[in-house]
Amino acid sequence: MRSSNPVFSRRGFGRDGGSAGFGAAPQAGGPAAVQGNPYAQTQPPTNPYALGDQHNLTPEQMQQMYGAPPVAPLQTGRMTMDDVVMRTGITLGTVIVAAAAAWAAQLPMGAGFAAALVAMVLGFVQSFRQKASPALILAYALFEGVFLGVISQAFNERWSGIPMQAVLGTMAVSVGVLVAYKTRLIRVDQRFMRFVMAAAIGFVLLMAVNLLFAAIGGGDGLGFRSGGLGVVFGIVGVLLGAAFLAMDFKQIEDGVRYGAPREESWMAAFGLTLSLVWIYLEMLRLIAILREL
Repeated sequence: MRSSNPVFSRRGFGRDGGSAGFGAAPQAGGPAAVQGNPYAQTQPPTNPYALGDQHNLTPEQMQQMYGAPPVAPLQTGRMTMDDVVMRTGITLGTVIVAAAAAWAAQLPMGAGFAAALVAMVLGFVQSFRQKASPALILAYALFEGVFLGVISQAFNERWSGIPMQAVLGTMAVSVGVLVAYKTRLIRVDQRFMRFVMAAAIGFVLLMAVNLLFAAIGGGDGLGFRSGGLGVVFGIVGVLLGAAFLAMDFKQIEDGVRYGAPREESWMAAFGLTLSLVWIYLEMLRLIAILREL
């Protein structure tokens, strides 16, 4: 189970036009268990009664069959929802504590942007790794928290109370996405992922062009972050974050269903943290634009 944000997953989704096992639980020994399960590493235990007509077995075969030790449970060391909740709590807790410390220390804006750069590098390194590194993920959370604390303090000085409004907005979006996902109002399949990927690439490119024009010509660049156009792009940014969150929920569900290794719960926590940070920053910008209107 790879994180869907910022590097989209190559595991957990089948090639038959849908997601792996989407809409039906895998059956033991069936095609879904062999082709759809990205975490399958061993074959299911052999049925001892499939040796033939048991009435024709020799005494030695009967003794071997009934005297064999029981098969070890297949789910040992597998990811559970409790693992995901615990790792996500640790990661988000690191972000919150670092943000609070940076706010209290009143770090300069330069320190915040330096922390954001380090967090971005660490995030990309973890995204391209084959295995989750808890130390790397927590280091990302630490530097990301410093950046959020600095930027939130700067926004609060200009628009009092806006960080708390952004936090409440992020919580509302998260709960809404979870309810929509659980009730299947949002169905995450390959078509959904392709659409979100294309929209995210276009969004990031437009924001990069806007930032470039702002750096060269000053002001608001092309105006994508101010006025009515800024409101539209702010809403699009929040919706993209919500889509990332839905994909994270789907990958967590697949990981638990197919028995992903327990360390994959760190990747789930990493993906959820990335999505929540995205939503918070977009919500912060959107509320700031609305305050200016």
